[in-house]
Amino acid sequence: MTWDPKKYNEFKTERSKPFDDLTSHIIDKPNLKVIDLGCGTGELTKKLFDILTNPTVLGIDNSSEMLAKAPSQENLKFREKPILEQVKDDVKWDLIFSNAALQWIDNHYELFPKIISRINPGGQLAVQMPQQNENILNKILFQLVQEEPYASYLKNWTRPSPVLTLDEYAKILFENGGKDLVLYEKVYPLISTKKDEFFDFISGSALTVYQERLKEKEFEELATEFKKRIDTYFPNVPSIYAFRRLLIYAKF
Repeated sequence: MTWDPKKYNEFKTERSKPFDDLTSHIIDKPNLKVIDLGCGTGELTKKLFDILTNPTVLGIDNSSEMLAKAPSQENLKFREKPILEQVKDDVKWDLIFSNAALQWIDNHYELFPKIISRINPGGQLAVQMPQQNENILNKILFQLVQEEPYASYLKNWTRPSPVLTLDEYAKILFENGGKDLVLYEKVYPLISTKKDEFFDFISGSALTVYQERLKEKEFEELATEFKKRIDTYFPNVPSIYAFRRLLIYAKF
């Protein structure tokens, strides 16, 4: 997947609010060994580093573009590496953290137990993901790419969201030794201040997987129709987009 850090960071404030909620559940202890799965630009990884007491933090991401300006320093390092490769390693961590990244990895019934197996006894897991199956922009996009001519352009390829329900995550955490579980869905409202702002928001994330599979003119055609459907659903400016995210925390 090709990421555009500039486009992604246009909504930096909106994307950082769930980070603050998620980190509020983390119990700080001196010298924690921490990994951030899908760290993006590393800006929030640095923020996590700063709120912990003398941690050693590694941020990984599979996008060299996003990592290009990651703020490395002593005990804060970054590495270009896919999440699935990382969880194959035997290395264990006191805190595994992931903010808006695991929604890009398939089969969470297998993924989460693998991640949990890399947590030290007494360690913590903190995960935040957009609830793609409930968010209206994702629903509009997923419906659109299954219609013609886009289905033919994409050779009938789609990218269904792997995000599960809170009940399913609670069951996975509990059955893999999780304690003091905290799971909830929270709405982070986005308010449009100009036309196409909601399109711009999703174009920096969920739309990218389709853009990289389409020819330039095909993508322009898809983007034009997507904008029309967004305008139909949100005919006024300003409008509110009730963007849902899942926040998940557990001790092990």
